Amino acid sequence: MRSRGRTVGLVLALGGLLVVLDTTVTVVAVPAIVSDLGTTLPVVSWATTGYLLGVVAVIPTAGRAAARFGDRRVYVGALAAFTAFSVAAGLAPTPALLVAARVLQGLAGGLLNPVGQAIGLRAVPRSERGRMMSLLGLPVLVGPVLGPPLAGWLVDAVSWRAIFLINLPVGLLTVALCLRFVPADVPDDGARAGLDRVGLALLPAGAVGLVAGATLLGDPGFPTAGAVAALASGVVLVLAFVGHARRTREPLLALRLLRHRATGAGLAVLVLFGAAYFGAITVLPLIVQAVRGDPAATAGALGIPAALAVGATLQVATRLVDRVPPRRIVLSGTVVAAVGLAVLAAATAAGASYAVLVAGTVLLGLGSGATVAPTMTTALRDLEGPDTAQGTTLLALAQQLAAALGVATVTAVLSASFSRVVDGGVDELVRLGPGPRSALAGSLDAAAATGYVVPAVLAGVAVVAAAVGLRPREVALGRTDR
Repeated sequence: MRSRGRTVGLVLALGGLLVVLDTTVTVVAVPAIVSDLGTTLPVVSWATTGYLLGVVAVIPTAGRAAARFGDRRVYVGALAAFTAFSVAAGLAPTPALLVAARVLQGLAGGLLNPVGQAIGLRAVPRSERGRMMSLLGLPVLVGPVLGPPLAGWLVDAVSWRAIFLINLPVGLLTVALCLRFVPADVPDDGARAGLDRVGLALLPAGAVGLVAGATLLGDPGFPTAGAVAALASGVVLVLAFVGHARRTREPLLALRLLRHRATGAGLAVLVLFGAAYFGAITVLPLIVQAVRGDPAATAGALGIPAALAVGATLQVATRLVDRVPPRRIVLSGTVVAAVGLAVLAAATAAGASYAVLVAGTVLLGLGSGATVAPTMTTALRDLEGPDTAQGTTLLALAQQLAAALGVATVTAVLSASFSRVVDGGVDELVRLGPGPRSALAGSLDAAAATGYVVPAVLAGVAVVAAAVGLRPREVALGRTDR
């Protein structure tokens, strides 16, 4: 890749890393936030859920905003807003203000990855798009693994507030680098047509219903009326959006792109695998702090080997996409990740040592590095012109919604499982002393293992989706990739 393209990719990756890190850092910091603000675990959990919902709500507008106002202008403006709301979250004196700041953070951050991917892919020729995605995809995979280690260190050494305030210097630096190295573009006057307001009302509302319903799965007495109502409304609104998008000339999301075999199959793999991956990475910090009673720093340190595995595999896999049939790479990645999740479930249930658990997370990391970015490259690299921006928006929305649903579902499953062991569930579990926790060790291990079951099943289905959906009918010289 030429030096100019590499520089643009690295700058955009730095901005994307801020967004992805803030998706996961609160997982490790939750006990400290609960104690400092004098609130409860369910209330603080909305700091993560609200952030994800903000991201999901704004992503569909990314393509239109970039076309109307210009890629760089939208990217820099969103980055500046994200930095400002990060400071607001770090200074929040009450839980309500923390959640509000996190929602606004998500609204700003949701624009960065899809707009950044569109800028990066247009900055290089088609033959170098795989290598560009190796840079742009790094935050998506490494961020969720690096987030807990960074948060654990900051919580123990400084304060939970530092996990948000650290975005101020990094955000200001990234804004300056964008203005220096990211090329300016000319807005498209033809994009000034009216926004699909009906679609904008239906899709985010449907996403909120689905995620809210998933978070209620762990409530006592499920299925409760609230959970059923939320899930039903989410399904109805999403289906209504699909019907509306098929009848509209300029819909909020270009669902027509799913007719491209690679794009449609890639989206299926990303949704299944994204839900599995993001759901699974929320489990280990809870095992460390709530089940085994170890500090936040321990949870952070255990994520480092997996982070290295993701980064190394990502760099190799995205370069191979330009040389070998991508189905082989993605299929290998999903299989390795599914094996890793199976190992994690079995090892957690057996109360295995941290060394065994880390081995499982490394397998999951290796599989993730060979799955997500190569799948996105495969799904996007044949799209040209405006379809590139619309395709990145479509895939980014699918991935973020899958992440939100995965996290919500796994959290609900764990909440229900722990409630059967300890009255009060996770809220009471984090307050247990060493003696009572040791007496319940076997039951707690079995309850924690349920958190890996749903991700393992989803990863197995992703293997099937990759094997069937990404199999091309023909390749060069008339050969078929088998």
